Amino acid sequence: MSYPNYSTSHTTSPSAPPMPKPQSQSQPQSAIAYPYQPPPPQSNYGYNYGQPPPTGGYGGGPYGYPPSFPPGTHPEVIRSFQMVDMDRSGFIDAKELQQALSSGYQRFSLRTIRLLMFLFKNPNNDLRIGPKEFTDLWSCLGHWRAIFERFDRDRSGKIDATELRDALYSLGYAVPPSVLQVLISKYDEQRGQLSFDCFVECGMIVKGLTEKFKEKDTQYSGSATLSYETFMTMVIPFLVAE
Repeated sequence: MSYPNYSTSHTTSPSAPPMPKPQSQSQPQSAIAYPYQPPPPQSNYGYNYGQPPPTGGYGGGPYGYPPSFPPGTHPEVIRSFQMVDMDRSGFIDAKELQQALSSGYQRFSLRTIRLLMFLFKNPNNDLRIGPKEFTDLWSCLGHWRAIFERFDRDRSGKIDATELRDALYSLGYAVPPSVLQVLISKYDEQRGQLSFDCFVECGMIVKGLTEKFKEKDTQYSGSATLSYETFMTMVIPFLVAE
């Protein structure tokens, strides 16, 4: 059984979920095999936290930067990066990333920022990310934002346990109730509800760990035999990132 590639032309990280297809309120239960299935094909999305990327321009060194932004990068993405790169090094650290994302949409906790830095780390510098990683990260958050808004049915700006379950289910992850309860207890901010910040962190961890587990579940059965070393090396990076 092969698993789909989650990357798009704008992001190479497996952390971005696929864009959900429009569907009716009643989703057939038989469509998803426990505990996960390949998600539906995704489309390009998310340069402006939910706005489709425009055509043309911005890849050859605008705003005085070297030509390191991917072709077609949205000006808002470049502007947000430039605004916090005060030393003009072409790289930003965790606090600068937090500031950049806050200017673009909302404030993220440093815990979520550290996870993002881990998932989108620069191969040459674990402590800072460059224009390419920042562009991929921005696009990824646009995908997660679209999922969040789709399942925040009461438009409260938060999602509850049922909405979280449905959101993960739409991505192909039939999370057991016991695991869902652990997620809610860990990431809820008040009365069992998750903000977008916590939803991103929760979703990326579920997706990342599931993808790691899939590598060992060669029969696509929902179970696998792991050595202690394999288990630890699989889980610890996500815990350390927090």
